[in-house]
Amino acid sequence: MEKKSLNSEIAGYIGKLLRDNFGKGPTSVYVSIKKPFVSIYLKDFLAPIERLLVGQKNFQKVEETRDLMFEELIPEIKATLRISADLHIKNFYYDWSLENKTGVLLGVMDHDERNEQFYPEFPNKKMLEDEMIKVSEIAQKAPDHLNSMYLNNRTLVMERKGILTELEKELIREGNKEQLLLSKRQLEKRLLDIKVFESVLGVTIKDVFVDWDFYLDISYLIFIVKPK
Repeated sequence: MEKKSLNSEIAGYIGKLLRDNFGKGPTSVYVSIKKPFVSIYLKDFLAPIERLLVGQKNFQKVEETRDLMFEELIPEIKATLRISADLHIKNFYYDWSLENKTGVLLGVMDHDERNEQFYPEFPNKKMLEDEMIKVSEIAQKAPDHLNSMYLNNRTLVMERKGILTELEKELIREGNKEQLLLSKRQLEKRLLDIKVFESVLGVTIKDVFVDWDFYLDISYLIFIVKPK
């Protein structure tokens, strides 16, 4: 199947799945595939009841409900992509910009080992990663490993490994995973100086998304940018 056709097929499937489960799907779904990642960017995705909660600034309630919903949907999405598109997704990550009515799903394909071929160079990559390390040091700790890549000219993914503190690990063991996740999302987005990152990249940043797998101690941060 041609890449463009495959992307359109996945976009159509995701749009219908969300419409069936939320009562309203996104108006636009943009799919990008570049090993080892599959990114799915959603625009104008906010169900009627969610719109009411967002209007009341009750963002946490919407995020909690979506987290529960997507825990149920992700196995179905992984199975469908494996059967229909031969894409073997090991883990999915997701986050939302409720005020912008946008969201992103990031699938990480199953592969044996990583090497630098997954992360080609781009202008100011080292400077970008240095700025991200500064943010990580304030929010938790500097990552043991950090790398980044453009999936296309509008989607930049940053992968961080080994960023959890011992206190955070203890909170996870005590069953505080969901509250820690919601708090870390808010904290990191607040600490990001968008103007600094825009200056480094030479682009306008439209959306920022971040998610973690606490048990793997890994995090993905996604910038959706408007290139010059």
